Amino acid sequence: MRAYYCHRFVLPLPPEHRFPMAKYALLHERVAAVADAAGIELIEPGPASDGDLCRAHTADYVRRASEGELDATEQRRIGFPWSPAMIERSRRSSGATMAALEHALRGGRVAVNLAGGTHHAFADHGAGYCVFNDSIVAARHVQASGLARRVLVIDLDVHQGNGTASIARDDASIYTFSLHGERNYPALKERSDLDVELPDGCDDAFYLQALAQHLPRALAAADADAAIYLAGADPYVGDRLGRLGLSKAGLAGRDQMVLDACVRHDLPLAISMAGGYAVDVADIVDIHYATVLAAAACARRMAAA
Repeated sequence: MRAYYCHRFVLPLPPEHRFPMAKYALLHERVAAVADAAGIELIEPGPASDGDLCRAHTADYVRRASEGELDATEQRRIGFPWSPAMIERSRRSSGATMAALEHALRGGRVAVNLAGGTHHAFADHGAGYCVFNDSIVAARHVQASGLARRVLVIDLDVHQGNGTASIARDDASIYTFSLHGERNYPALKERSDLDVELPDGCDDAFYLQALAQHLPRALAAADADAAIYLAGADPYVGDRLGRLGLSKAGLAGRDQMVLDACVRHDLPLAISMAGGYAVDVADIVDIHYATVLAAAACARRMAAA
């Protein structure tokens, strides 16, 4: 299985910033330590081009973001101070999801972006720590390449994928499914093709029952050729921004449910890590690492079938 990384492209953030930038390097370190034994090939992706980004975003936004013309309000909405490094990282993260989805469709079946999941980016602006929407960029990349007609986005970050829903609203070729906290960010939610809202504090059993009920609905309605799975670590009970009550075992069960469903439906799958804001960054890394290992085991199983 291929796993794409961009941890070398670091956002320069002030020391007090709450975004856990360190998680990406720590995750890469743990995956690299077992890569040979787990059958994981680690690859640094190229950046998404202007043309790639403009399949999801307006040309004006891509230009202004790239040239440092975002005003103070736009930067606050994103949550990061603008820098060339911010743009390079955002392009690489989109490039990683593009490469993962393309590889999955070209026979790899399952591939992973060790970052990504930037689902709050809209066509004409960024928001919520998201500059460019890597899921839409990747979906439209494989569509433009003739590799897929329809793509399903399975968004299991704790926050609604409002940017993804907005960009794909009038695009029947991208089906958006978001399972998220009802009272969490964003306050004003967009309409996905299928939204499932969860109450604060819901536990493993409640969450997995909701997923088991609605994931088959999304798969049937999407009639997709490939899927992108946002495996957010932020439904975890110890997440500062999550408001849900899932354990690490519950999150592992969530991942396995998605992987098994994609295998049953013969859906090539790209996985991105999406959000995670636990008090202890080691908890975030544990959750993402388990996702990567489960994906690698799935890829081995599919190869042996």
